[in-house]
Amino acid sequence: MDARKPGLRERKKALARRQISDVATRLFLERGYDEVTIADVAEAAGVAKMTVTNYFSRKEDLVFDQHAELVSHAARAISARAQGQSALAALRDAYFAALERQDASVGLAGEGFVEMITGSPALLARLREIDEQREAAIADTLAAETGEPVDDITVAIAAAQLAAVHRVLFRKAMRLTLDGVPRAVAQSVLSAMAARAFDQLQPSLGGYAIR
Repeated sequence: MDARKPGLRERKKALARRQISDVATRLFLERGYDEVTIADVAEAAGVAKMTVTNYFSRKEDLVFDQHAELVSHAARAISARAQGQSALAALRDAYFAALERQDASVGLAGEGFVEMITGSPALLARLREIDEQREAAIADTLAAETGEPVDDITVAIAAAQLAAVHRVLFRKAMRLTLDGVPRAVAQSVLSAMAARAFDQLQPSLGGYAIR
């Protein structure tokens, strides 16, 4: 058995976590985020309130149940870049691959879901925290890959620029959704925006952190 594969217990926990998040999201969309309590979620999911809080320490993370992926995916793409590939090129490839499969990391979601996020100060604040954590994760990875201190100005600026591309494109995706743009059209618009964004960073970061 491959030790890297999750065991039965881990799979059950992941399934339970996803089911609780799905129930919570349904309630939030039906009643409004601020009108639903953790106790409401527990009752609807058929679990104890403590079970919900064991899986989700914060109410906001019932919405952003994939926050760990949102934080780490860019840094992991840099760590996994091919020989001869720069950090910028790795992130570019990772973004377009995620966009192709309409992954949650690019911000494409249902209109009701996006309206819920943009209408809640708490959820918008959590989204900003995720942005900050993603930038920090990129900085940590760049420092490890280049051998420079994490507070080195080049590392810090590179991480800020790379994280900014994702943040801006994510917000553009949300705006397209709120404007009622069909998913396929939004995907095409984001593809063109992303190409321009990554091209703009090529002069400064195209030769940085090449493996």
